[in-house]
Amino acid sequence: MGINMKKAGVIGLGDMGSGLARNLIQSGFETSGFDLLEQRRAALAGMGGHPAGSVAEVGIHADAVFVMVMNGDQVREVILGQEGLVASMKSGGTIILTATIKPSEAHQLGVDMEGCGINIIDSPVSGGYSGAQSGKLTLMAAADPTILDANLDIMRAVSASIHRVGTRAGEGQTVKACLQSLIGPIFAATFETAALAAKAGVSGQVIYDVFSSSGAGCGVVETALENIIDRQFKGTGSHISTMHKDLTIAMDFAEQLEVPVHSAANAMQLFHAGKSRYPEGDNWVCTRIIENLIGAELHR
Repeated sequence: MGINMKKAGVIGLGDMGSGLARNLIQSGFETSGFDLLEQRRAALAGMGGHPAGSVAEVGIHADAVFVMVMNGDQVREVILGQEGLVASMKSGGTIILTATIKPSEAHQLGVDMEGCGINIIDSPVSGGYSGAQSGKLTLMAAADPTILDANLDIMRAVSASIHRVGTRAGEGQTVKACLQSLIGPIFAATFETAALAAKAGVSGQVIYDVFSSSGAGCGVVETALENIIDRQFKGTGSHISTMHKDLTIAMDFAEQLEVPVHSAANAMQLFHAGKSRYPEGDNWVCTRIIENLIGAELHR
């Protein structure tokens, strides 16, 4: 480990945050982390990280902290709370906001942090559970270029692609909202097509093989189909509540800008139905909503 190597922190050690921590540790960064769940803190220790007893404890020891919690209120508390990162990090430290929240929330966060001595990089991610665990996430990073340059080493430890999409907090979340307004309809169309194939009596393996080698083939479609035909609707690291939240953000953002997003709206309804019927399921469980209506299931 280099003498001047940064110390990293991760707040939120769930499906995504645990992957960030794993790859930071494997890249040689001394990594501390905090999560409300004890078993997640224990898992961090098992990876070789340092479980902390609070957000502040992470902030005290880290030069750069990834924030991977669920929503804007949690982000704000973690960063600006009485015992949050702004209050505990050394001047010149950097917060890397990898959670997906509303662009307006991230923008306001940047405004409220002005002059506090702590930098923020607004950098939501794409790549899901597999991308987080393998260190191959796509980052949509917005910050002053000098701040980004100073933190490229720690960001590269968790990603395959880093895109500079802006210079201010909120601009990364804007790109993520646009991305999710596309991914949601791709998911929904895949779920519907899987049900159509099931009703027609086509095997799941045939559908997967053809789709993955066609123009429709992409990571979103292939991952969804693989889980559908293997009937893996829970515990795959892509909980439906996350995509449901992201689509809600995308819809809210589009409404603010008065942009019609018909496909995203349709996808939102399917995810809403899936979340209502199978609240503990993953994204692909939405397929079961349609399968239950038609009385057919797609199997490998």
